[in-house]
Amino acid sequence: MSRSSPLDRRTLLRRGLQIGTTVAGAVIGAIALGEGDLVTHRPSTTTTTLGPPTRSAWARLAGSLTGPLIRPDNRAYAADALLYNAKFVDLHPQAIAYCANADDVARCVDFATSHGIALAARSGGHSYGGYSSCSGLVVDVSRLSSISLDTTTNVATVGAGAVLIDVYNALGRRGRLLPAGSCPTVGIAGLTLGGGVGVFSRRYGLTCDNLRSLRIVTSDAREITASDDDHADLLWASRGGGGGNYGIATSFEFTVHPVPEITLFEWRYPWSAAPAMLEAWLPWAAGAPDELWSNCQVLTQGEYGFLAQVSGVYCGPPSTLDGILAQLGRDGPSPTDRFVGSNEYLAAMAIEAGCAGLTVAACHLHSRDPHGVLARSAYSAKSSYVDRPMSRERAATMVEAVARLHRDAPSVGGGLALDAYGGVVNAVARHATAFVHRDALACIQATYSWSASTAPSERRAGARWLSWLGDDVFDPTTGAYQNYIDPTLASWPTAYYGSNLERLMTIKERYDPRNRFSFAQSIPRRREGA
Repeated sequence: MSRSSPLDRRTLLRRGLQIGTTVAGAVIGAIALGEGDLVTHRPSTTTTTLGPPTRSAWARLAGSLTGPLIRPDNRAYAADALLYNAKFVDLHPQAIAYCANADDVARCVDFATSHGIALAARSGGHSYGGYSSCSGLVVDVSRLSSISLDTTTNVATVGAGAVLIDVYNALGRRGRLLPAGSCPTVGIAGLTLGGGVGVFSRRYGLTCDNLRSLRIVTSDAREITASDDDHADLLWASRGGGGGNYGIATSFEFTVHPVPEITLFEWRYPWSAAPAMLEAWLPWAAGAPDELWSNCQVLTQGEYGFLAQVSGVYCGPPSTLDGILAQLGRDGPSPTDRFVGSNEYLAAMAIEAGCAGLTVAACHLHSRDPHGVLARSAYSAKSSYVDRPMSRERAATMVEAVARLHRDAPSVGGGLALDAYGGVVNAVARHATAFVHRDALACIQATYSWSASTAPSERRAGARWLSWLGDDVFDPTTGAYQNYIDPTLASWPTAYYGSNLERLMTIKERYDPRNRFSFAQSIPRRREGA
């Protein structure tokens, strides 16, 4: 690694986790959404269905939409049906609607309700569980991608289909930032609704903490605005209650922040020092100033070997960060390689996104945008939280778990990546928003990834490894992050939402009484149990 610039997290994860370069979705056009826009479609109030949609019914829906409706006989269908995660190869919706405005969304909701077919919202298409698709109608909002900013009030209005690289570019060019994730093609909708953790979270809060209001089409096919003054319960639920549960969002209004001075750092360690690194990192990260976010990785990179690393982003100058890092150096082992350097905001976000050296246009998914160069990836993941410092023994157990993955599946990449919480994230009360994980020191994401050439036996070994982690290594009482949604997690309602689950179920019944927005891990109704 050159000492002149850090090796970006996404490059490392391409070698290891291989999920960081992109997440599905791309911007195709834009439509301005203002407070004065109205849904002109008058929805049906039918409570009984018309039966499965016929070819002529689909044709009528297509004729009523401003955006295109893609059916299986369309040559674009095969590519358009894909999600980012390449493991989801058997998803075959009856149609994909590229909605050009909120009225299109309302017509789609009404159509699916009237004909009794499944409905799924898709923004970036990054759902870890594949829940951005379904057997019925996929409502794709990627064309609702406009981004506007009022620098006087520091309020940004962002279409639900905007992807992070475009949000960062549009705001950053005007000296503002929205704290969010790092993957460039994640859709803003799913990220926000599930929480939204990123490199500025400790300083400015989660993405959902910065949400002022949203416009959303609910199960009665009407668009409403949820704010502190109107439908405040729905706004509360939308701050971390998970995507696709209450309706289909069409736009968001966020509080944004002036861009501070930014410094990146990266310390690498010998693999033998990984347990001591992890043991020292947790209390150091928890006690760091709010301006510092950090990440600790213990990975197997397949043929590239192992990686033990601490990296992060600091809102301030390198000279101040040097003093903070000195404490980590005193408490932990000595790194073999160090980098500390200042960056402009957009350059820093490009590094975090794995897009260093690329244009904004190139930092999109190639299958969704002809200018994009980023590729889809295949992976599986599981998450947990850490709510107390680790002993050396516990840290060694975590490191040994990564070594076990390498032994069982030596060609796949994977391991553990821990993101620091604390700061503004934990300053919010656990019941103030739907996002309940306000006492954690860090979130752990365990991931393994593979390519088309990976042997099926190694893929199966990776799946067994994740299952073993969940049963024997992770602490199930700490919960799991809903944006790393996990189809294998048995106790997912309480793991994702904890003591906020009851209120979320009440709001679900209020805004979606017929459970139109339903998937394997949607907010359950009380009679379904939790």
